[in-house]
Amino acid sequence: MTDEAPGPLVVALDVGGTDVKAVLAGRDGVLERRTVPTRADEGPDAVVRSILDVIGDLRGLAPAGREVAAAGLAVPGAVDDERGLVLQAENLGWVDLPIRDLVAEATGLPVGFGHDVRAGALAEWRSGASRGAPDHAYLSVGTGIAAALVLRGEPYLGGGYAGEVGHGGPQRGTPCACGGRGCPETDASAAGIARHYRDRTGASAAEVRGSAEVLRRAHAGDDVARQVWDHGVERLGGLVADLVRALALPLVVVGGGIVRAGDDLFVPLRTAAARHLTYHPVPRVVPAQLGADAGVRGAELLAWSAAPEARP
Repeated sequence: MTDEAPGPLVVALDVGGTDVKAVLAGRDGVLERRTVPTRADEGPDAVVRSILDVIGDLRGLAPAGREVAAAGLAVPGAVDDERGLVLQAENLGWVDLPIRDLVAEATGLPVGFGHDVRAGALAEWRSGASRGAPDHAYLSVGTGIAAALVLRGEPYLGGGYAGEVGHGGPQRGTPCACGGRGCPETDASAAGIARHYRDRTGASAAEVRGSAEVLRRAHAGDDVARQVWDHGVERLGGLVADLVRALALPLVVVGGGIVRAGDDLFVPLRTAAARHLTYHPVPRVVPAQLGADAGVRGAELLAWSAAPEARP
């Protein structure tokens, strides 16, 4: 009796505003991982080059006899999953970009495509914190903020705009990449918390790159850091409450890099969400079980769905 051949592989990418997380994976698990800069500060074309470069890199690492059958691509912004089109991604500088077709043409691979947060929600739904929950939201907090909505066991797309809760608001305060002012992303995303602290203190990006450093300084007794962190969490609580008021969701899963803060995030976040609600039932607010890997795990599922001979 001979062992069964290990089978084909896929390359999966979670494209964020700061980094691209990528894996080379088979049914037997992840073979290789890469995290590379998105290079959004170099312009929209540079982001596409980063994507193609990491696909080529991982594809070249496939063991002899194991073919890469498909790629999976999870991207941020307002995304039309069915047409493979990014309608607008402020953090990447993309507008009406047919990124699925561009990647398919450049690589010759079938490409499974979707919104990064919906991909993360798919992974959590399959094997994480929202497993078996027919109605819930997955709120991702990283460089940006967005939510994925699952209603009656089906993702709600809203033409690509559903869940873009990180934008819009009072139109006063910090300018946002979307053209608005005072959007939740400006001071409640992980990147926004760090930027808000830098704006108030004059600290450099090298000194305070992310929200984890702001929280560290808050613990060390920095009053400004504490105010900035608390304000960001309060705004996130308002977003959770907004989702509950509109859809009466019993469960909100929070993902993205900010979940590493643990109780420093979730204890005040649950309190803030409850404070923003009156007679609506307060939802369970829980961390994503897959953590920062949820997006790339979802991209892997998208890739398998596109692989011609490797569908589950």
